[in-house]
Amino acid sequence: MHSFRYVGKELFCEDSSLGALAVKHGTPLYVYSQATLTDNYRRLHGALEPLDRMVCFAMKSNSNLAVIRTLAGLGSGFDVVSAGELARTLAAGGDPSRCVFAGVGKTEEEIRYALRQGIYSFNVESEPELRRISKVATRLRKIAPVAVRVNPNVDAHTHAKITTGTYENKFGIAFESIEKVYARAARLPHIRLRGLQMHIGSQLTDVRPFRQAVEKVAPLVTRLALRHGLEFFSIGGGIGIIYQDALASGSPGWWSGPKGKGILTPESYAAELVPMLRPLGLRILLEPGRFLTGNAGVLVSRVEYIKKTGKKNFVIVDAAMNDLIRPAFYDSFHEIVPVTRKGGAMIPSDVVGPICESGDTFAKDRPLPKVGEGDLLAFMSAGAYGSVMGSTYNSRPLAAEVLVHGKKAAVVRRRQPLADVWGLESTAPWQ
Repeated sequence: MHSFRYVGKELFCEDSSLGALAVKHGTPLYVYSQATLTDNYRRLHGALEPLDRMVCFAMKSNSNLAVIRTLAGLGSGFDVVSAGELARTLAAGGDPSRCVFAGVGKTEEEIRYALRQGIYSFNVESEPELRRISKVATRLRKIAPVAVRVNPNVDAHTHAKITTGTYENKFGIAFESIEKVYARAARLPHIRLRGLQMHIGSQLTDVRPFRQAVEKVAPLVTRLALRHGLEFFSIGGGIGIIYQDALASGSPGWWSGPKGKGILTPESYAAELVPMLRPLGLRILLEPGRFLTGNAGVLVSRVEYIKKTGKKNFVIVDAAMNDLIRPAFYDSFHEIVPVTRKGGAMIPSDVVGPICESGDTFAKDRPLPKVGEGDLLAFMSAGAYGSVMGSTYNSRPLAAEVLVHGKKAAVVRRRQPLADVWGLESTAPWQ
């Protein structure tokens, strides 16, 4: 469910017109629904109610301060992958004692910062990292809480660039080696073995890989908990969202209707995993990102030109791959709909941006209603890995972001002034 819907012919976010927001704040424009963020968090947290659980939002999916503040206010923890993300969490009012620090390349400076802030746990990716954390913690005279990331070698059957749980990926330590790694880690000074962590991939729309991974790792975590006094098991994130038919998925009852058949929901996810996790007697951590933010955001863009060739109808918009890179980077699908609903025949169209690369393409031969210069289009399901992956390629300023709460709307990141694009640069003294 989400809070984007047509009211008459106009597309709204909650009770706010996307067209009016675009007129007021310009385009390209990211718009987020606070109600959807709240509903997604409560739905997932509630589905796992039988467990002692902590949801740690994977803020790499969307690190806007207003998004973090919304989730922190609901009691969310946070999954961070850099000192910058941890600092953002603190700036938005997040609790460091509910933060886990992931990533394969933590620097000594980042480890020091995280220890001083009092994070809940490091998710450790290698034995050299364990030794580095021990060394830094010893110097600071602090105890470093850690959970080693086990690689269960389970294929998530997702996109090659977002699978993380097989031995061909850079993440974690092989399943067969974990018990010996924990035995060695237990002898390191200033290390507290607090948990075990895994994460098999992103955008999973089938519960079976989750079930296979938990079935494989549960006996391991039971043995480790007995030997080392572990208190939690993190099962990672990866719950997928709707990209096709995304607008329809906001309608009441959609999940239970024919289109929703087989869709992975928090309820079906919990029904499979809770019976396996509850007997462990451990706190269960989850690290969802896309599930919380993906359908909570859209990118609004203005049509600049319609270009017709002998074979193609090009819809050229003012958003580009620097604003939303997922189609260029992952060949990802985003539903594209007019902000003002139109009738008539659908026209196969290529929706493209202004950047001088053929890869700056959002859709090819996509059936769209007839649109013209000045019309607004909404790229659905853009709340995750959208603005957060933005760049200033072609010296294009970063897009503005707006958070909607009912009829209220606030700019939560202003459009980057053009001079700020090169604001940290300078010419050399001899030029």
